Amino acid sequence: MTTIGLLHPGAMGTAVGAALRGQRHHVRWASAGRGPATAARAQAHGLEDAGGLPALCASAEVILSICPPHAAEAVAQAVAACGFRGIYVDANAIAPDKARRLAAGVTAAGGAFVDGGLLGGPPWQPGTTLALSGPRADEIAALFAGTPLATEYLGPEVGSASALKMCYAAYSKGMTALLVAALAAADQLGVRAALLRQWEADGGPAAQAPQRARSVTTKAWRFAGEMDEIAATFGAAGLPSGFHAAAGEIYQRLAGFKEAAEPPALEAVLAALTGRAADA
Repeated sequence: MTTIGLLHPGAMGTAVGAALRGQRHHVRWASAGRGPATAARAQAHGLEDAGGLPALCASAEVILSICPPHAAEAVAQAVAACGFRGIYVDANAIAPDKARRLAAGVTAAGGAFVDGGLLGGPPWQPGTTLALSGPRADEIAALFAGTPLATEYLGPEVGSASALKMCYAAYSKGMTALLVAALAAADQLGVRAALLRQWEADGGPAAQAPQRARSVTTKAWRFAGEMDEIAATFGAAGLPSGFHAAAGEIYQRLAGFKEAAEPPALEAVLAALTGRAADA
């Protein structure tokens, strides 16, 4: 059994932690500074509270970082500052260049770094893959043997797993942003019903645009940062970055729905995108 520190048990992190718990690993987290919803999720799935980050780093052999992209660097720096000398796994949606920068900081402080990328939703059931790269990625893959979370080893180079995550999300989440924007534009131009009829006749994924526009709202605040990371990835690869920079703005306009108890009405989503009153 391995003691694993989880930062932090959000919707995705809790599912990953529960998968590891199912293999009898000890999964701990740090409650300091976290909210009641996070604490409730952790308690419901048997995650052990270490209290603060220093205590978590002192007791864990592996630290698994699953947080919003904009927080990934600060989390890695905080763990390095605690003198953590185990394996730090960054499983966040970040650009390969950022992953390599974080790896340099973690290794300089005495730890080992594994680059990770989660492809799919919370792994309560099979269907999600954790891509891994880095010198000790095989050790992390072994922890997930027998769990619903599949792993794929991409080699010893830090950045490969993040690159796959960026390219994967460039299509899946980028396409959703494009569909939502097209729907909002059609609404503004008075052709929304006609567009939906055409999409339905085509029979493709665009026919689900209204449902996707509503369901993505509670995650849009996190996707905005992810689009920025994808834009940086594309730019570094010599490709235009503007599409995903714009997708980030689309998601940022929907960030106000973060705390919504249920998906908002489509009219409210379109109003947030265009800046008009919902009942205009």
